[in-house]
Amino acid sequence: MTYSWGDNRRFNSASNYFRRTFGGRVQKLAIDAGFTCPNRDGSKSTGGCSFCNNNAFNPSYCSPGKSISRQLSEGIAFHEKRYKSAGSYLAYFQAYSNTYAPVDVLEKLYSEALQVPGVTGLIIGTRPDCLGNEVFDLLENISQKHYLVVETGIESIYNETLNKINRGHTFEESVKAIEECHRRNIKCGGHYIFGLPGESREMMMASAAVLSKLPLHSIKFHQLQIVLNTPMAEEYASNPGNFCLFSLDEYINFIAAYIGNFSPNIIIERLAGETQPRNNLGNKWELRYDRVLQLIEKKMDELDTWQGKYITEPVLAK
Repeated sequence: MTYSWGDNRRFNSASNYFRRTFGGRVQKLAIDAGFTCPNRDGSKSTGGCSFCNNNAFNPSYCSPGKSISRQLSEGIAFHEKRYKSAGSYLAYFQAYSNTYAPVDVLEKLYSEALQVPGVTGLIIGTRPDCLGNEVFDLLENISQKHYLVVETGIESIYNETLNKINRGHTFEESVKAIEECHRRNIKCGGHYIFGLPGESREMMMASAAVLSKLPLHSIKFHQLQIVLNTPMAEEYASNPGNFCLFSLDEYINFIAAYIGNFSPNIIIERLAGETQPRNNLGNKWELRYDRVLQLIEKKMDELDTWQGKYITEPVLAK
């Protein structure tokens, strides 16, 4: 069966989207450009989001002590050995809030990345409250000439949850940023976490209908992981009963059902998160993401479900 997104995979996968768009494999190259966040530097708060430790996710070649060009060159050399089929690369400004600087600084950093041979576009991770008009003007100009996705952290649709995790912005601010990206024809991706403290399974499932109505280009879903050296790790050590973490089987069943209620128009970049077990205090699945993804797709086969199967109301077109 071929689905509305153009292939026979049961969800609208990023890997197949990139092959259709670029004619082959595209590899993201993570960059740490030395940014911070407004809830780390005291502008809004200090300490950052309670779940956040970027060092647990950064690849070894990422370091703000290296230039953008050097990080990208080392990343290309690393991935050429690991993935010989990669034909082009996207510079992924990943660590912290990568639009949180004066516009002239941002323009210089983005331009440096785009000048590296083999780099065909940018992915810029940021927060919805770090996207002012001047930044939007810059991003709009880049998007007219290069492939660009702005990834914004949504994390939850519930403001009470966002407050608990010291996120420093509301869901309404996320909606505003996503809609402004759409108005300016800038592709916008989102991040979303399942299992944050205080959210029931029913609350999490209800987010599918809400997110499906947003003009998102793509999304990454993560199960909550309790990462070392975070405020949440301290909270978990003191009060583990406040958390209801997914076991592997629970998450596979949950996400397979969730996808069936999620808009087929939105590309899914990830269906689960992954950290090294030694950095994770919570449920340790002891499986790489590729294997978890196989199990999710197997469950979707068993249930004969696919992305958007259970949506009865039309969703907004992109």
